[in-house]
Amino acid sequence: MSLAIQNIIPVIHAKWFGKDESCVIDNVSIDSRSLQNNNGTLFFALVGQHHDGHQYLSELIEKGVRNFVVHHVPEKLADQANFLVVDNTLEALQEFAAFYRRQFDFPVIGITGSNGKTIVKEWLNFLLSPEYNIIRSPKSYNSQVGVPLSVIGINEKHNLGIFEAGISLVGEMERLGHIIQPTLGVLTNIGSAHNEGFASETEKIQQKLKLFENAPVVILQKNDVIEAFLKPGTKAFTWSFDDASAEVLITKKTASSFEIRHKNETFTVTLPFHDKASEENSITCLMVLLYFGYEVQTIQERLVHLYPVEMRLQVKNGINHCTLIDDSYSSDYQSLKIALDFLEQHKTHKKKTVILSDIFQSGFTAEELYSKVAKLLKNNHIERVFGIGDNISAYLKDYPNFIPFATTQEFVAHFNPNEFEYETILIKGARSFQFEEIVVLLEEKTHETVLEINLNAISHNLNFYKSKLKPTTKMMAMVKAFGYGSGSFEIAKLLAHHKIDYLGVAFADEGIALRNAGITMPIIVMNPENSAFAAMVAYQLEPEIYSASVLKKFIALAQQKNLYNYPIHLKLDTGMHRLGFEEKDLDELIGLLKNNNLVEVKSIFSHLSSSDVPEFREFTLGQIQKFDVWSSKLISALNIEPIRHILNTSGIYNFAEYQFDMVRLGIGLYGVGNDAEEMQQLENVGTLKTIILQIKDIPTGDSVGYSRKFRAEKPIRTATIPIGYADGIPRRWGNEKGYVLVNHQKARIVGNICMDMLMIDVTNIACEEGDTVTVFGKSPRVTELAEVVGTIPYEILTSISHRVKRVFYKE
Repeated sequence: MSLAIQNIIPVIHAKWFGKDESCVIDNVSIDSRSLQNNNGTLFFALVGQHHDGHQYLSELIEKGVRNFVVHHVPEKLADQANFLVVDNTLEALQEFAAFYRRQFDFPVIGITGSNGKTIVKEWLNFLLSPEYNIIRSPKSYNSQVGVPLSVIGINEKHNLGIFEAGISLVGEMERLGHIIQPTLGVLTNIGSAHNEGFASETEKIQQKLKLFENAPVVILQKNDVIEAFLKPGTKAFTWSFDDASAEVLITKKTASSFEIRHKNETFTVTLPFHDKASEENSITCLMVLLYFGYEVQTIQERLVHLYPVEMRLQVKNGINHCTLIDDSYSSDYQSLKIALDFLEQHKTHKKKTVILSDIFQSGFTAEELYSKVAKLLKNNHIERVFGIGDNISAYLKDYPNFIPFATTQEFVAHFNPNEFEYETILIKGARSFQFEEIVVLLEEKTHETVLEINLNAISHNLNFYKSKLKPTTKMMAMVKAFGYGSGSFEIAKLLAHHKIDYLGVAFADEGIALRNAGITMPIIVMNPENSAFAAMVAYQLEPEIYSASVLKKFIALAQQKNLYNYPIHLKLDTGMHRLGFEEKDLDELIGLLKNNNLVEVKSIFSHLSSSDVPEFREFTLGQIQKFDVWSSKLISALNIEPIRHILNTSGIYNFAEYQFDMVRLGIGLYGVGNDAEEMQQLENVGTLKTIILQIKDIPTGDSVGYSRKFRAEKPIRTATIPIGYADGIPRRWGNEKGYVLVNHQKARIVGNICMDMLMIDVTNIACEEGDTVTVFGKSPRVTELAEVVGTIPYEILTSISHRVKRVFYKE
């Protein structure tokens, strides 16, 4: 990209406020934290329900960015940069992307549907790449923001585009269609996803088809209802398993082979999948190959090599205290930029290493490409690069601390685990390089049970609770108890990315661990022990003060260390009767703090005991009233302006009108609400998975497990899985009370749960040893498990053993 800023002004209908009219734009950004921002960047200050890009303009100017699209010019910055003022910065970004798309004249495939969009896009890229230089949406960039950013990645060397478009509301697809301008439409499966945004299934179909308003041809499974909504003049190129009027008729011959009838030709293809969704997605890709006129032999040879698509970046624990960012299945220039931003957000150590393969389909010459790659690596302060492949080895040989290898096998042969320690490592390679072998070498070895943490879901849940608050209300997020079992550091990094105001931990050692891991934001220790005060000061942790005796001890320490206005947080006991000052203690508290410059009251707070129980609403309102009166007395007597907060997760949901200056978000962040309605608004964060170790046939009368608690009344098949009560699974979930999912089917737990294993009934489930088993996640939800065993979700989540590997991922 190389565009004069003056040519952009009329495109986005902007008013110009600036001095340098000659500058050239070579990069577009919406993320103030990206290390790729520079003086050639045009920054769009997007405004959303919970964020405002205008807040970061001064920070960006300090980093050298000089060109901004805004809806107003901050008064203090008026003379420091070029500003393009528009009514709506998101619409301006979309108009810019549509303008940029019109500069290129080559085929563009637009993909939409309820399911399968990203998979079909990635498979089409694989199938068509030998003949085309393809630009495609990175990952699942299919939103109102993701689509324009994807299209802006086009360059002069591309000759085919593949972009996906996803919508959840009426009116969104017209904007995406205006940006993508597809010459070929592809409609994947229409399912129930995002139904809530539309009045009916018919309305959803009509809205999705707006992507194809100007596309001459649309590929879809034969469906008279859908075809009736296509714009007149748009040709439907259809396929079907049973409707002979479709242009392509598909007949399943065996578990993996299909007969294809198209025009006067009949041939067979073999697919490497057996599930219905993958078969349909594969057929959709086959239709594109037929539309492009590929020979039968080529179609047959390529379809058989389709592969499972990994659509997410994963954060894993590595050997020798390393952290791995696993993106080992793709290598293109656009996704490298995304992966480097992700690396910066989730780094655990200052030292950053990248293991990178040759990059394909960039659209640039090799010299141009690797010059850009070197610049990206330099801007992201990558200290060491392992390059695998002939091209990267040749063109990056002068990059500082660059270590070349011709092949993955050569890297594996020379691998020395002692060369990797206390660093964050991005592993990014094209599929043909089989970088999963490198991941195996570098990943910390644990048993097959993992707790997968969806970082997108945490962001969603955070934004849900933010939507209940005023824009000025601060947010404190609780990451105590190892982040409610999810992993405190990784969650803390994400929350820092969202610019949360405070983190809360239970004990000083939890806060110290976060500091040692690089977390710099304010941290409150909710249960400080007197013996840990010195360590807290050393690590800049802020104590909760809940009694006069504790306050006196901390003041004594402050005198000893010559502290000045050290931040403390006063807890009032308004009815929980756990910790805190009561009304009778306030005068003594005022006496201790008045004219005291050793400490500063940063906040005053209390804790609601029953905000999740409707029948105790009056009691909760009484707590809030006490808090308001007591804290007001302290504020007046001490002449201070502290932050006040009393609402916890259920308080935010049920009593948002009493949010004061800050709220504390806990279990809701991790996807657990207090009632069914609240749960519907939250996304599942943690999914506990394991595998089948062994399958057994149990004859009638035989027993399974300790104490012979289960006896087979008829012949059954059982599977043993490597997870038990030492991993955090309650024994009460056993003996047919609980179940797990195997290949999306319920498998009841039979017999007593053992320390490290449990057994399940798979009599009517097609499965094999090594298949994945879901213990909890979207189904069964952890709330269901907790209800059956008579506890609360907090206990289940925080009981998941540290020996269970945590894998963090982002879609």
